[in-house]
Amino acid sequence: QVQLVESGGGLVQAGGSLRLSCSASGSIRNVNVMGWYRQAPGSQRDMVASITSTNNTTYADSVKGRFTISRDNAKNTAYLQMDNLRPEDTAVYYCKAQLTSGFDFNIRTSWGQGTQVTVSS
Repeated sequence: QVQLVESGGGLVQAGGSLRLSCSASGSIRNVNVMGWYRQAPGSQRDMVASITSTNNTTYADSVKGRFTISRDNAKNTAYLQMDNLRPEDTAVYYCKAQLTSGFDFNIRTSWGQGTQVTVSS
């Protein structure tokens, strides 16, 4: 079984910064892709940023230049540095990992429980 644990959410004023962390644990052979998604009330869950095991990154247009995704492969941990935050960034942020199971070598997708980010104007 694999668990993803997120941390680092909170309340910040517009223009401020937050750093989210997501750590994967359990029976893991490789963590292939890690990503951050967000979901605001009444909206669908959208991709924010993703990073491969070779550090290729992808960003949603709305966060380019403000958010930076990174990872520490030795710790199976991904980070999302969020700068110049805007009220429209307010959402629950979820971590997602595509990984190779250490138990049966199958490719699996796991989600974290989510962490609230609130940006006040």
